[in-house]
Amino acid sequence: MRVATGLSVLVLGAGGIGHAVVSSLETGIDRVDPFKDMKNRPQGSHGMNFLLVGTDGREKITKAERSKYRLGGAPCHCTDTLMLVHLSADKRRASVVSLPRDSYAEIPAHTDRTTGKKHSAHPVKLNAAYAEGGPQLTVRTVEGMTGVKIDHYMEVDFTSFMETVDTLGGVQICTAKPLKDPYTGLNLAPGTHKLDGGKALQYVRSRHIDGAADLGRMQRQQKFMAALVKQTTSSGVLTNPVKFQQVASSMLRSVRADKGFGTELMLELGKAMRGFTPASSEFASVPIKNGGYPVKGIGSTVKWDTKKSKKLFRALREDKPLAPHLPKQPRATLVGVAPEQIRVQVYNGTPKDGLGQKVDAALRDTGFNTTRSPLNGGPRDLRRTVVSYDPRWDRSAKALATALPGCELKAVKGQGGTMKVKAGSDFTKVQRVKAEDPQRGEFGTVTGDQVVCP
Repeated sequence: MRVATGLSVLVLGAGGIGHAVVSSLETGIDRVDPFKDMKNRPQGSHGMNFLLVGTDGREKITKAERSKYRLGGAPCHCTDTLMLVHLSADKRRASVVSLPRDSYAEIPAHTDRTTGKKHSAHPVKLNAAYAEGGPQLTVRTVEGMTGVKIDHYMEVDFTSFMETVDTLGGVQICTAKPLKDPYTGLNLAPGTHKLDGGKALQYVRSRHIDGAADLGRMQRQQKFMAALVKQTTSSGVLTNPVKFQQVASSMLRSVRADKGFGTELMLELGKAMRGFTPASSEFASVPIKNGGYPVKGIGSTVKWDTKKSKKLFRALREDKPLAPHLPKQPRATLVGVAPEQIRVQVYNGTPKDGLGQKVDAALRDTGFNTTRSPLNGGPRDLRRTVVSYDPRWDRSAKALATALPGCELKAVKGQGGTMKVKAGSDFTKVQRVKAEDPQRGEFGTVTGDQVVCP
């Protein structure tokens, strides 16, 4: 969840601020050796691979914050979130793959870091690898499951996440539907919101909003990361030495990383990523075969689709993009129902010849399923465009009304699933709209520019 902080550390190097500033920041990083004595590792790949880990550490959270943001309970000292980030060899693309925390995993033989007891290989949920063997066992487990060699390791907690968002001045998130989770306290109405650190933490932790559970949460985490990249690269942080140092210091205060993640690497990343934008990042989740795979003594786990996941990780090793190549789309407003799912019959309510055809074509161009046969709509003196709809399809009606700014919504019981648009003399244009969940491609992949606020 807080792993968005880790990714932005990579992006923040883009300021080219200077060796002295970055060197001073390096001293704030707590070091860990996740690769100690590791043998039989996967072969290195083109590009660079980071394992970004979010732990549930909350020792530095105040009592008031615990209550306000629903952070009660004892930490499990395990990983809430794991993400594998691949930076392409040309430093122009970052591929982020979410690894579900409840993934069925078989951790290798190891010695318990607390008791010293030796354990043979055994099945667990993926997030338990950290509890049993810390960063080293986590890296070994992930490498064994993915076949991807980890080059660098970074670990963040609740504190660094909240402080980073606050130092950036908040992060903007858009939603086309209400988001409410009684467990975290998240309560967002449809629209655009600027989240501070605490509310951002609620947003990325929530998993009781709908039936999507962890899958929905991972998608929101990815969306937040894309928004964080946008905020970081467009706010002037990267070219302002004072602001850069404030943000980076907040991030690194609670970060643990391998010894190789130091000044030279941060400067190298910074030089290569000056032109980084949300479109430079792509987000995917491991393909799932069974979201409720029972394991005796462990409970319900998430079983990966072996064939598809192997293909995904092979693409990372071979430095290939995960997202399908799509032509750049015009900016569009998010709506709760995809326009392709909405059937529309257009009527011309004015004396103006061809208006019905114009409105039909414009709606079809933004994705609506129009009849392509506009009709005349009774009296030809309509001043304001009217959208009539059956109340059973109210969400579709709201999406259509978003595309027709200033129109009047009129509920008509029994009308059925087809929306009726009577174009009035006030019509000027159709506002482009798109579904909140875009086409995610073979690996459930989206690029950052597809999910940030328009």
